[in-house]
Amino acid sequence: MRPHVDQRHERVLELVRERGSLRVAELAAALGVSAVTLRRDVEALAGQGRVRRLHGAVVWPGGGSTVETRSARQKSAGSAEAAVSTASAEGVVIGMIVPTTASIFAGIVRGAREAVTAQGGRLVLGVSGYVDTEDAVQAGHLLAGGAQGLLVAPSWPGGVPVGGQEQWLLDRGVPTVLVERSAPPGNPAAALDRVRTDRAHGAAVAVGHFAALGHRRITAVLQDGPHAAQISAGYEAAVRSLGLDDARGAPSVREHGDYESSVDYLVDAVRERGVTAALVHSDEDAIVLVPRLQARGIHVPDDLALIAYDDEVAPLADVPLTAVAPPKRAVGESAAKLLLQRLAERGSGRRPAPRQHVELLPELRIRSSCGAKTPAR
Repeated sequence: MRPHVDQRHERVLELVRERGSLRVAELAAALGVSAVTLRRDVEALAGQGRVRRLHGAVVWPGGGSTVETRSARQKSAGSAEAAVSTASAEGVVIGMIVPTTASIFAGIVRGAREAVTAQGGRLVLGVSGYVDTEDAVQAGHLLAGGAQGLLVAPSWPGGVPVGGQEQWLLDRGVPTVLVERSAPPGNPAAALDRVRTDRAHGAAVAVGHFAALGHRRITAVLQDGPHAAQISAGYEAAVRSLGLDDARGAPSVREHGDYESSVDYLVDAVRERGVTAALVHSDEDAIVLVPRLQARGIHVPDDLALIAYDDEVAPLADVPLTAVAPPKRAVGESAAKLLLQRLAERGSGRRPAPRQHVELLPELRIRSSCGAKTPAR
């Protein structure tokens, strides 16, 4: 038979007093009751000031027990700290602002949501539509609705802030993690936590794969946008490092909607400069370019080996595209966990750990467009 509510409350107090702090789930298991029932008990006891509730943990208020020795109090403090850092973030609301829910951000949002939900929190989303001024509007809306911290992929055209674009972030006064964005040294936003894909590494891996297949003259066609600079830097560094032939010029950067200039660039690169391989950002661009190249007499992969960047729809192309695949869900998950850590530190009053700049490495998925005989899944 289940204990009477008063007896259960006394048992809760006994366990929390002995251990200093416990997770709600641990207490429920120890008492043989549901988490819902246990939460009601804890709310009642916390309302009486007999325990404290902190991010999914129940903490002994301390200072009034004669049975607590110094070592027990130290154990209690250590347990409380561990509970704050590892317990569920039950009730925590995280705001996330992205420029779009399409492309890579679909996977990033999914990873963040799963990480927050797994710890008992809630993710709420704002979308800026790549309008710079909308970022601050969305942030204000999310914070007014109860968000305690922000995951943000700002609509900075070059992927980094210029002309004070970062100021609205710094004025919010809540823990914030940049997602797939960065700030240069010296910019105030460089002190923020951030998690992003190492796109330069991904470009270098693509160039290295071309070189391993015997290609000596390689070029690249990139979208103008937040990721172009990183991909271009990785591409150029790999070409120099591997001692490949100079294909006369930096990568072509395509403005929005201007596919014809990219087709002209690649046709000239193949016919006039002897280029045999190209890195194209993104998958959608590559899918658009392949039939246009074919109409001009250049076939993929026979005349031009091709690697796309992003791997959103690359396997669905007529010629399945080898692609650099950013770790989208892992980026979202890592950013969310880092923000939850910051919120836990703030809630416990602990000194925060050093800020982090995290870069996750993409992988290359081999398919037909670079001449592979056995396409990847």
